[in-house]
Amino acid sequence: MITQITQIGNAGVRFCAHVGRAGIFLINTILQRPKWRQVWPLLSVQLYRIGILSLPIILLSALFIGMVVALQGFNTLQKFGAEQELGQLLALSIVRELGPVVTALLFAGLAGSALTAELGLMRATSQLSSLEMMAVNPLWRIVAPRLWAGFIALPLLTILFNVMAIYGGQLVGVDWLGVDDGSFWSNMQSAVSFHADILNGIFKSVVFGFVVTWIAVYQGFYSQPNARGISEATTKTVVYASLMVLALDFVLTAVMMGGW
Repeated sequence: MITQITQIGNAGVRFCAHVGRAGIFLINTILQRPKWRQVWPLLSVQLYRIGILSLPIILLSALFIGMVVALQGFNTLQKFGAEQELGQLLALSIVRELGPVVTALLFAGLAGSALTAELGLMRATSQLSSLEMMAVNPLWRIVAPRLWAGFIALPLLTILFNVMAIYGGQLVGVDWLGVDDGSFWSNMQSAVSFHADILNGIFKSVVFGFVVTWIAVYQGFYSQPNARGISEATTKTVVYASLMVLALDFVLTAVMMGGW
């Protein structure tokens, strides 16, 4: 019994130590004051790598998710004779929940794991130590551009995900299942609120982007400098980021819906 309590206590201490180090790491990264003329080229490169290169899989996933939601929603609404409400159901499901959450999960698996592996490889090959020896702070040279690129890229990817998912739902609902085109779009327009639905969904994606990228760069920066350490850090990034996205989604939804 005492051994189990000791193990739980040690695990709690390690968890608090990791959280504290991650917080200090984030503060030190944000408080850096680099020269933006030097940082902007680095930021643009990272926006291309983690934003543009993630776009094909994001859009393809959005298309199929929108088609599935429309098909399932039509079958359910048909039982109540409410097929014309398909546009409303599709838009609210995508904009409020599926868009921000699924995009963040895909982003964690694609860009997050890539960022962790890249920083871990830099740690293993002593590139980060070399920058410190040359009096170049790796936090603003390496970490900061990647952190801000993820913060910027994920909301934009979420918006494109929403558009493609609604288009996929329109293909199934209107072109295949025969829902009236005018009713589909008019019900969607009347049901979706710009402030309560669209902006809240974008705000979720901003939070998700910041947290996912923070976890990715932290795990990569402090990974063990060997193959096993990099693989473990990459796995932790995907697992921790996915769990944080789902947990934060519940918290943000409860706050936005007035549950708290």
